[in-house]
Amino acid sequence: VCSQRRPVPAPGRTAPVAAARPCPSGTRVYQDASGYSGAPRDVPGYSGTPGVTLAPPGTSRDSPGAERGRGAVRGRPLASAAARPRRPRRVVLPGVRRAPHSQARVSITLPRGAFSVVRRCVKKNSSQEYAAKIINTKKLSARDHQKLEREARICRLLKHPNIVRLHDSISEEGFHYLVFDLVTGGELFEDIVAREYYSEADASHCIHQILESVNHIHQHDIVHRDLKPENLLLASKCKGAAVKLADFGLAIEVQGEQQAWFGFAGTPGYLSPEVLRKDPYGKPVDIWACGVILYILLVGYPPFWDEDQHKLYQQIKAGAYDFPSPEWDTVTPEAKNLINQMLTINPAKRITADQALKHPWVCQRSTVASMMHRQETVECLRKFNARRKLKGAILTTMLVSRNFSAAKSLLNKKSDGVKPQSNNKTSIVSTAKETPPVQTSMEPQTTVVHNATDGIKGSTESCNTTTEDEDLKVRKQEIIKITEQLIEAINNGDFEAYTKICDPGLTSFEPEALGNLVEGMDFHKFYFENLLSKNSKPIHTTILNPHVHVIGEDAACIAYIRLTQYIDGQGRPRTTQSEETRVWHRRDGKWLNVHYHCSGAPAAPLQ
Repeated sequence: VCSQRRPVPAPGRTAPVAAARPCPSGTRVYQDASGYSGAPRDVPGYSGTPGVTLAPPGTSRDSPGAERGRGAVRGRPLASAAARPRRPRRVVLPGVRRAPHSQARVSITLPRGAFSVVRRCVKKNSSQEYAAKIINTKKLSARDHQKLEREARICRLLKHPNIVRLHDSISEEGFHYLVFDLVTGGELFEDIVAREYYSEADASHCIHQILESVNHIHQHDIVHRDLKPENLLLASKCKGAAVKLADFGLAIEVQGEQQAWFGFAGTPGYLSPEVLRKDPYGKPVDIWACGVILYILLVGYPPFWDEDQHKLYQQIKAGAYDFPSPEWDTVTPEAKNLINQMLTINPAKRITADQALKHPWVCQRSTVASMMHRQETVECLRKFNARRKLKGAILTTMLVSRNFSAAKSLLNKKSDGVKPQSNNKTSIVSTAKETPPVQTSMEPQTTVVHNATDGIKGSTESCNTTTEDEDLKVRKQEIIKITEQLIEAINNGDFEAYTKICDPGLTSFEPEALGNLVEGMDFHKFYFENLLSKNSKPIHTTILNPHVHVIGEDAACIAYIRLTQYIDGQGRPRTTQSEETRVWHRRDGKWLNVHYHCSGAPAAPLQ
């Protein structure tokens, strides 16, 4: 990136000609539509979906949002923004002849990403507008560089009216530029709820365009892996604008119809059973996601849904969806048939994109699909969109504060193997400084305090939890939860529940054993029968900053500090501290504690 800038001469002097840094000869100039002259990393922008949706041109650069973005980054007082001279910015890219400079229209800037920004730009010799994704490669790891190269390589192959097209991919020292179609119509799902009329035939037209894009990428042996509403955009605000598939950041290259394990990637509600089972997979994963999208297009809510991600995954793996009344009573049998063929658990029997395009409900929609207005679908879809946006905002907030609150004990789940207790509660709170809630009950409690940077890390790039490490996050969360349950069983004096969570050959180093290695459950049983089960005094256990290390597919280690508050025999409050490490092993789908190491002094009697 370079610009023709001349230094301001001192009074009475002329500026030296050699001071201006010349742009390379034979270069192509894309001008930033905001007229801003800062370096790319100084510009607030948007990271993620290429071909982003931008606000209509004409938004003032000195609007509060623009001032906030520029002033904060460049370190200048916001109040002086309007008084500063506006210097046009040009994004100069190698390979195309320079065109004369001209002032461009101003557009609103978009949110900044971690390593990239997206700016509206203009090709000078044609005045054509594009979206330029500018990546700061100095901050990228070697793996990130490979992903960037893969995304550019894949996007160069794809030229279809229903796919956001890559026009240029340029590398320079410290930065990489991806120049895409500028799509201004917003998300497809947001457009649908703004329509006065929406029918099953309209849904057929939408899925037809989506299938066209999927069929095109599959013909080029590309699998998208992240089909979802956020990646379905409209080319413009015009009625009947084309649907365009965007964001190939997770896309992979495959060998024809061969299946292989390419890693755990996607967005939870749209993942296929084979990905969740960690089986080899390929093109059929995109068809499964199309089935989920079609289901939503018809009734406004997804086929698989649960706040608990583990339960959501169980639904998907079992293919547990249905067509409930009354909303599905007005959907034609042909539409349901296509969904069933898309949401087939066995990927080998799942319909292909080419076959789906030939399905009567798609290719003969004028005679097969219903033309009845689906007002209930529009209303449900409006709520679905609101939930998506709200969830994104909540996830973003959680990454900062990790503020969780649970009203019920985690032990109330029958599958946990731990009996529910009426005299204990489990709550999860954040380390953020906030006013603690007023306790209206004298019942014992267990508190787990998570460090905001540990446990399960989220992505700052996405509000939809799209990640190749999603499985790792889920497993870390499982380890934290099962550890909470084990400590809850100890506090309750429930030896039966304790044995269901621990391996029969549990080994441990603990102060009570005076530094000796103890194997088996008998040593622990003594404390349960003679101390813990007879204790009726309030107990408050705090687990500080659990750190989880996943070891392969079926093993994990968690380390934490445990604070135990209790009332002694004289009615005085006491606190003990121990540093603990537990090793977990998964057998037959169930996590068991196989080793335990505790430091500190022997625990004081709780009687």
